[in-house]
Amino acid sequence: MTAQVVIVTPAMRDANNGNWRTAERWAGFLAGTCRVRLAAAWPDARSSGDDALIALHARRSAAAIGAWHAARGSAGLGLVLTGTDLYRDIRTDADAQRSLALAQEIVVLQDLGTKALPQAHRAKARVIFQSTSSRPPLAKTGQHLRAVMVGHLRTEKSPETLFAAARLLVGRTDILIDHIGGVLDPAFGLQAMETQAQCPNYRWLGELAHTETRDRIQRAHLLVHCSRIEGGAHVVMEALTSGTPVLASRIDGNVGMLGGDYAGYFDWNDAAALTELLIACRASQSSPAGLLETLRRQALTRGALFSPEAERRAVRGLVSDLLDSQ
Repeated sequence: MTAQVVIVTPAMRDANNGNWRTAERWAGFLAGTCRVRLAAAWPDARSSGDDALIALHARRSAAAIGAWHAARGSAGLGLVLTGTDLYRDIRTDADAQRSLALAQEIVVLQDLGTKALPQAHRAKARVIFQSTSSRPPLAKTGQHLRAVMVGHLRTEKSPETLFAAARLLVGRTDILIDHIGGVLDPAFGLQAMETQAQCPNYRWLGELAHTETRDRIQRAHLLVHCSRIEGGAHVVMEALTSGTPVLASRIDGNVGMLGGDYAGYFDWNDAAALTELLIACRASQSSPAGLLETLRRQALTRGALFSPEAERRAVRGLVSDLLDSQ
């Protein structure tokens, strides 16, 4: 009889966020090898047929993880850690810490993720790079530099850094900033509207469909990623696999995706440093040896890590190990 795997995700389709896209993509990778279903909680009306459970988020899926362990032990129990898990919750939250202890297998989504785990749990951890379809790099205008930031307006994404950079660039008609993301924190929504009113070079576009967001990333000269916490951001890999370089906060979640020698980092919450990088990229826009071209080459090289085939093999290997433990 074909095995059944349930992927428990705290975010379903209507959330349109990274957790949902990971769950949906992994379900596709597993098609043909087992039956897969997505659920917001466990157990539920269909749980009697489940042979393995993969939970996204240590804290928010803690009830499902605890229920599986109470019924079946650690065998067949996988846990995928998000940025808030790795860099906040597992340090202070008892539910998240218990999820680490109960899981048979732990997954982190970038190279430095295991470093954030307690030493006792690192042996059962593996890295699975997420993936996305690649897009050909586009020829881009030299008349201006367009940067895009993608992320819902919430504390973890540090939108205030972008607002401050836009203000520092007032008067620069050759450096344009687009900001994509829905409002999860109303205070940031007000700040976005104020910044747009005061800074002609900044546009807040609100939440857009995923396809349109990818189109805008592909057409931009740069993606800006200001986060204070990341487990492995989808938008970073979407930029890299489109040939669009990234300016990113120097946090482990970004460095683990972009690499230690990447040239486009600024310290977290340092709007002045982000502004200097934007100005340097604009100044070097026509130079084959300048910063923007260096970042473009690095983006293309690093983007090769995020292939769907590599992620498919890794996800199937994870599920095979979970099922073999039964």
